[in-house]
Amino acid sequence: MAVPTLSVTDSPASVSDADVVLLAVRKGADGPELLAEAGFDWVAPVLDTLDVSGAAEELIRVPGVPGGPRVVALVGVGERADAASLRLAAGSALRQLKGELAVAIAVPTDDADAAAALLEGAGLGAYGYDGFRSDPKPRPSSIMVHSVFDGSAIGVDRVRAVVTAVARTKDLVNMPPADLFPERLAEIAVETAAAVGIGSKVWDEQALAADGFGGILAVGQGSSRGPRLVRLDYTPAGASAHLALVGKGITYDSGGISLKPMTALVGMKTDMAGAAAVLSAMVALAELEVPIRVTGWLCIAENLPSSTAVRPNDVLRIRGGKTVEVINTDAEGRLVLADGLVAASEEQPDAIVDVATLTGAQMVALGHRIAGLMGDEDLVGQVRAAADSVDESTWPMPLPRDLMPYLKSDVADLANTKLGMTVPGMLLAGVFLQEFVGRRDDAETRIPWAHLDIAGPSHNTAAGHGFTGSGATGVAVRTLVRLGEQLAAE
Repeated sequence: MAVPTLSVTDSPASVSDADVVLLAVRKGADGPELLAEAGFDWVAPVLDTLDVSGAAEELIRVPGVPGGPRVVALVGVGERADAASLRLAAGSALRQLKGELAVAIAVPTDDADAAAALLEGAGLGAYGYDGFRSDPKPRPSSIMVHSVFDGSAIGVDRVRAVVTAVARTKDLVNMPPADLFPERLAEIAVETAAAVGIGSKVWDEQALAADGFGGILAVGQGSSRGPRLVRLDYTPAGASAHLALVGKGITYDSGGISLKPMTALVGMKTDMAGAAAVLSAMVALAELEVPIRVTGWLCIAENLPSSTAVRPNDVLRIRGGKTVEVINTDAEGRLVLADGLVAASEEQPDAIVDVATLTGAQMVALGHRIAGLMGDEDLVGQVRAAADSVDESTWPMPLPRDLMPYLKSDVADLANTKLGMTVPGMLLAGVFLQEFVGRRDDAETRIPWAHLDIAGPSHNTAAGHGFTGSGATGVAVRTLVRLGEQLAAE
């Protein structure tokens, strides 16, 4: 995981010795408008010559002038120059720039938040995964924002922690499944958490069986590389709120006995993106010393067909005693999350949020850039506000109780899905999960819970856009960090 050096300076960018100085161009009503710090007046007259429009993600390189930067890059921000547009523009520029470069950003902003967005977007866009390339591609190594706001006002430490957290998540999701199996992911989680003072506990197959985690155990029993459950505990002094995060961690999902079609098998290494996001968000919160207790539950297994794999019609006993008949072994994520939700509920947190690449139906309904968001209305509102503030797209979806008959089993408390008819798969999965969210010890009210289905947004199979390249996206990390900060401030 190579994250570029991120810094802020108030020195003039016009005399920067960086390899590239990045300026912005807005698409104005009367033509392109240059957004640049002082000292770049010579650039404006060449915009028309170069046919620069200012359209979002447009990138043009211009040779520098004597005594100034060697290269000036112009990136389009579209019609607006707010924090969201600047984050995407800076990210797009860094994603497109090639080579081991030192990049200076000289785009004026009216407030520190916009300057932070520039730095964050650039840091996110500079990511590249070369873990298995024989000839790694050089990436930008240093990013400096020239600003009238200092590093404290911009929050450079926060930007660095968030960019690093997203990069860590991408690295994990991009890893081949032969190298990232359940035991190894658990080891990485424990090692990474320990480095920032987060406590941990790991359940192996024997411990899972002894403690009644029947969902995780069953999903993983078809693989020679057994399942794991990892509990992470960040408990800072002075924390007044307790947030539980539950992440789906299927290191490879073949579908099991209900084997996926050939084309659907490619990319199933990414089915642990939820667990990776939970781990990385917790590490960022600990690095930033956010005063909120966070407990993470990483539900990790490899779903493979074999003579020992769970079968359709098998009945599982989930943690807490509720039974589930397996109708489709490829609806496995909800089985491991059920164990995690019950375990998280036992500690009576103030809120539970689960994150999972749960359903293909999410992609049908919302596509590859918008996560489905379900759960209790108030917490859903808080999660969505956190997502909106960092420009991660979510869309609230209902949990209709009239779907419960589709989860009826002839022999168990619940079935894990319904076959043979068209059902709203994303919503049905959410309704199933809700059955495993606990209630308050002293009341009948359910613990506040929200569910993020990131199946589409977790992995970009199309061309790069904004600060997002191809492959893993690290989605949900920034939302979870902001949510933790917001809950801590209440």
